[in-house]
Amino acid sequence: MDLAIDVIDENKKTIVKLSGEIDAYTAPQLKEKLLQLTKIEEHKTIVDLENVGYMDSTGLGIFISALKSTKENNSSIRLVNLQDRVLRVFQITGLDEIFTIHTAIRGGNE
Repeated sequence: MDLAIDVIDENKKTIVKLSGEIDAYTAPQLKEKLLQLTKIEEHKTIVDLENVGYMDSTGLGIFISALKSTKENNSSIRLVNLQDRVLRVFQITGLDEIFTIHTAIRGGNE
């Protein structure tokens, strides 16, 4: 299955809506897009994973790279709407303690 990446820009915030699977095949396009966003100083990136039903370790690597980039560029990344199966991958690896993960996008002034 492919991965669709829909990017919605709102001032200093970008919502990245993903649909499909994150694996070795789809990872390069996601990595390119996320790293591009996290290199913008003080930029907030929100990744909506509601329509992602599968993610392997390649996907975790991408999110770790993006998080590292946010630390280097004074930006932020937040993961929202994770399906149980994808959330479990973060919990098993302990990455749910490192990432900001929300079950839903809330309000307009975040």
